[in-house]
Amino acid sequence: MSGRPRWLAPLERRREPLAPAPETKIPPADLSDEELVRRVGDGDTAALEALYSRYGRVVFSFAVRIVGDGPTAEEILQEAFVRTWTQAGTFRTVRGNFASWLLSITHNLAIDELRRRQRRPQRADPGESGDALFGLVDEATNVEETAEATVLRERVAWAMTTLPEAQRIAIELAYFHGLSQREIAARLDEPLGTIKTRLRLGMHKLKDALAVEGTEWT
Repeated sequence: MSGRPRWLAPLERRREPLAPAPETKIPPADLSDEELVRRVGDGDTAALEALYSRYGRVVFSFAVRIVGDGPTAEEILQEAFVRTWTQAGTFRTVRGNFASWLLSITHNLAIDELRRRQRRPQRADPGESGDALFGLVDEATNVEETAEATVLRERVAWAMTTLPEAQRIAIELAYFHGLSQREIAARLDEPLGTIKTRLRLGMHKLKDALAVEGTEWT
């Protein structure tokens, strides 16, 4: 993950800048996330590189905690920034900050990968939502337990999808990524009180969603 990303060159060929990058004495690394995303939307690859330098390791670590292996997480990292390049125009600050938006893209890509894995028989991935977050499922020792574990995993994964995006990301950073509340607040550039509220409300909603599905919260 050092140096200029190899996947950046094809992006430069794929889309020409809509307008020349504005001249500025401020290095891209010193610009705000919002300004960098705006420039990415105008076809500025230097702005994309700055965002990659700022968030590449965060995205990679977040992905590897979900999918469980480095090579796949690297592919997710690359695709997340490809989508940043192609979808920068859809980013709106009123819906949240860039870090949350980027981690939401990463989360969706990682979950898509887990779903592809589920199409073939395999041992349950320890990074999958239900297992890694809450320790609700012990390793199955027979066919009956395996079936029950599968149902429970699916219920927890479904319950996570019912949460608002901001609450889901906060919970995943806490349980997938092992961050403290203060670390999450710093990572997402949000007040500590906001993060505490998101975690508290998100856990309550998760418990209620599981109760509706007939899963007892312990």
